[in-house]
Amino acid sequence: MFDRGIAVIAITRRGVETVLRIKAVLEKLNFPCTAYAPEKYRQEGVVSLNKKLDEFVKEIYRKVDAIVAVMASGIIIRAVAPYLESKLVDPAVLCVDAPGRFVISLLSGHYGRANELARLIAEGINAVPVITTASDVMGRQCIEELAFTLRLSIVNPETVVAVNSVLVNGGRLALVLVGDVKIPENRISGYEIKKADKIEKALKILRNFDAGAIITKSKVSTEQLTKPTTILRPKTVVVGLGARENISEKEVTEAVKYALARVDVPLERVDRLATVSIKKDSQSILSAAEKLGLPITFLDIDVLRAFNHADLSPDSPLVEQKIGVGGVCERVALIEAGTNAKLILKKIKLNGVTVAIAEGE
Repeated sequence: MFDRGIAVIAITRRGVETVLRIKAVLEKLNFPCTAYAPEKYRQEGVVSLNKKLDEFVKEIYRKVDAIVAVMASGIIIRAVAPYLESKLVDPAVLCVDAPGRFVISLLSGHYGRANELARLIAEGINAVPVITTASDVMGRQCIEELAFTLRLSIVNPETVVAVNSVLVNGGRLALVLVGDVKIPENRISGYEIKKADKIEKALKILRNFDAGAIITKSKVSTEQLTKPTTILRPKTVVVGLGARENISEKEVTEAVKYALARVDVPLERVDRLATVSIKKDSQSILSAAEKLGLPITFLDIDVLRAFNHADLSPDSPLVEQKIGVGGVCERVALIEAGTNAKLILKKIKLNGVTVAIAEGE
């Protein structure tokens, strides 16, 4: 989460004190972050902001996952306004008053996780989180939050406003799972969950509701939709594994579960495990895959060696010396995740097991 980093910006001396408190909270959560302030107010741990705020925001807007602005809300609103595009691609933008009394979620509250980040920061600095999105006020789950939570792509984003409008106005909504789609039903609120073997049946079910969403791996013609309906397509989620010799089944399963918890991905949304082919006879890894209820893919070292991706961590000379390639878990996860794959969790190590998680379209 927030792998591209969080920019925390102050423009006053008092704001810098609050920035440092926020930075400490984010670092404790293992969220990558950088604090900025004008040179005349800069303290240790804060990078000099050597240009005008609007120029700086223009420079970082598409490069970070979140901007936390410790300043008056009007200042940051005017700074980001020229670059607004869509709630599905804009970074989270938060505003914090200089004394650190309130943390306000301004932009990309759900899909960009601004609401969640506001709550985490507020808890850490003993402030009040200010969340104004209608579905949160009502305790119901909007489409963007549903999509992010379950790692789904929104196929027809033009329907989001209409579906959310029905949601916040108390209408009946259905969430229809088509085919072999699996989701953790306890993570869903505000929808009646239905199942259908084909798209035609899903559409028939939705006629009895005010609006809804369909989760499917198949293509759906929007011309078939008679009610406000958002089509959600499951992303491919792959957990890549590397492990030392003589690892136990328990150590593998615990590492996988820990990694999934780090990025809040439910086990039900994982498509498969993957590792290097020299592990194909590892009974511990095979047993762990069976226990987790996941298929596992083994990739040849030559395939891993030839693979390159911007998300990859620096190679490990020790791993390269031992098996002939400088890293396993990130490579296998990205390869198996497929089109437009990206790491949602870079490699972590737990009790001799390395784990990375990738998602693709």
